[in-house]
Amino acid sequence: MQISEIAKILEAKVLCGQDLSLEIHRACGSDMMSDVLAYVKDHSMLLTGLVNPQAIRTAEMLDMRCVAFVRGKQPSQAMLDLADELGIAVLATDMLMFTACGRLYAAGISGGSN
Repeated sequence: MQISEIAKILEAKVLCGQDLSLEIHRACGSDMMSDVLAYVKDHSMLLTGLVNPQAIRTAEMLDMRCVAFVRGKQPSQAMLDLADELGIAVLATDMLMFTACGRLYAAGISGGSN
């Protein structure tokens, strides 16, 4: 599923991202970056409420293509600049993490390592 489609499903604002046609196949929802580091990396995205540079750096380490901030959280301009530099799309939604993950799952995005 393309990042542009994910933004619509999550009713999210695109804060940065040059290529919204990138494909996402899996998602991980967590505020604990140590849990995210144990996650599979290919064609995935991160949903989190943790608004600090560690979220973007974790996504970079795992080759994630998109980070969506949930619960109305807004990243700083420095975080957006970093994500843009790294080619990571950033979305922001008012949805709770549970709701956002559920909507993505219902639309065909899988979780886990398969």
